Amino acid sequence: MSWEPELEELRRREALARDPASHPDRASRVERQHAAGKLTVRERVERLLDPGTFHETGALAGVGGYGEDGELDTFMPANMVVGQGEADGRGLVVQADDFTIRGGAADAAIWQKMVHAERMAHDLRLPLARLVDGTGGGGSVKSLEQMGFTYVPFLPGMEVAVENLAIVPVVAAALGPVAGLGAARVVASHFSVIVRGSGQLFVAGPPVVAAAMGESPDKEALGGARAQTRAGAVDNEAADEDDALAQLRRFLSYLPANVWELPPIAASTDAPDRREESLLSIVPRDPRKPYAMRAILEAVLDRGSLFELGARHGRSAICALGRLDGRPVGVIASDPKHYGGGLTGDASDKLVRFVDLCDQFRLPVVNLVDQPGFVIGTEAERAGTMRRGARALFAVHQASVPWASVLVRKVYGVAGAAHADASRLLVRYAWPSGDWGSLPIAGGLEAAYRRELEAAEDPVALRAEIEARLNAVRSPFRTAERFGVEEIIDPRETRPLLCAWARRAHELVAHERGGGPKARGPRP
Repeated sequence: MSWEPELEELRRREALARDPASHPDRASRVERQHAAGKLTVRERVERLLDPGTFHETGALAGVGGYGEDGELDTFMPANMVVGQGEADGRGLVVQADDFTIRGGAADAAIWQKMVHAERMAHDLRLPLARLVDGTGGGGSVKSLEQMGFTYVPFLPGMEVAVENLAIVPVVAAALGPVAGLGAARVVASHFSVIVRGSGQLFVAGPPVVAAAMGESPDKEALGGARAQTRAGAVDNEAADEDDALAQLRRFLSYLPANVWELPPIAASTDAPDRREESLLSIVPRDPRKPYAMRAILEAVLDRGSLFELGARHGRSAICALGRLDGRPVGVIASDPKHYGGGLTGDASDKLVRFVDLCDQFRLPVVNLVDQPGFVIGTEAERAGTMRRGARALFAVHQASVPWASVLVRKVYGVAGAAHADASRLLVRYAWPSGDWGSLPIAGGLEAAYRRELEAAEDPVALRAEIEARLNAVRSPFRTAERFGVEEIIDPRETRPLLCAWARRAHELVAHERGGGPKARGPRP
């Protein structure tokens, strides 16, 4: 006796799960999805993964409608697709919401599928991609009437999701309006992206905000891409869904599959000894003038390898991934176009998260420094800048990955001192434009010589005389004489030196025994 009838039933149910036309309500919702410029859940999975590599788990889970004869008439699949495949030839677990089924609401889901995907990533030690297009943990309040009871909220699989952040790369995309639990799933990741125009993220959507707070924002004003990337809740904005999926893949290309493996080295066609003439004159002699720090990064890193994270948030600090002779590195840099590169509270938070990412996945860090110090003033104090800045200092000192600093220009105060952990071997190169001290002369001179200036017949002339004396001892060569800085280099030598450092840094990472998650004390 053959089991062909059961296999035929299996094929029929799988087809019903994958065919939007299998349920009349779902077919019209797919049309609306496409009309809004959005892909369906399976189209997203196909574009994220290498062709033909996706193996789905739990396709038969859902709600069946049965006739009087007990046979299946209709089938509404669970509104989450999970499984594993490959992205650029490397394993990846996918957890994707289906907005065409009850708007991706959790009360229409079978939550075990979501937890199963988290567990797959955890136990198989594979990266996890969450394609989020759904609402919160409770779904619609209509579910209360349907169930006939309510419940104390719980977060299924939360313990696994928390552990995953410590062991595998987790990426997420907000591909539609996401609220509550959906929003939490996006932000609880190492890298997140939101689609401009069609993606929004909020704790609660406009109707709830209107009822509870008396406000009346639309979805874009409340949680659109520009608002959330500026706030730092989401890292990057994407032009469309294809761009969002491409950014997820690109981020993962710099990281190992898990904390027990090494960062992947890519083939490079960019000569490690390339010397960029533009670096000789890119920093202006006037210390008050800004310049394009990103141009320096592009010149130093492998061409086309710079991938910035969170560009709109904490804008005085640049955090990015890049490659040096094919070897992935984390990149930190000051942006003198914003607060002169000074460290704000937002920039401090951004640095903490990024340094943690690099440290956890053993990415060596390059820091290009033009740091005038913490941003000061009333607003800075109200923002708790010192406490948030102290967390950034702790992050740098608690990181154990190889670290190299390039002192491009200013290195002042406590924030400047935190450009590296001075208790370790300092791999540090200074440009001739280096300018450092406990306080910039511009503010420190008036404080230190206040009495002399107040008593002087010509305060302006005396100030100029004092400044000239101080400038005479500011030369970076005088610091080098005392071995206060290890090497002053021709800026054009920056790439060759960093490429050589990156080779050794990756060797050191490879020599670590055991690997695995890192533990550290709490930060203030």
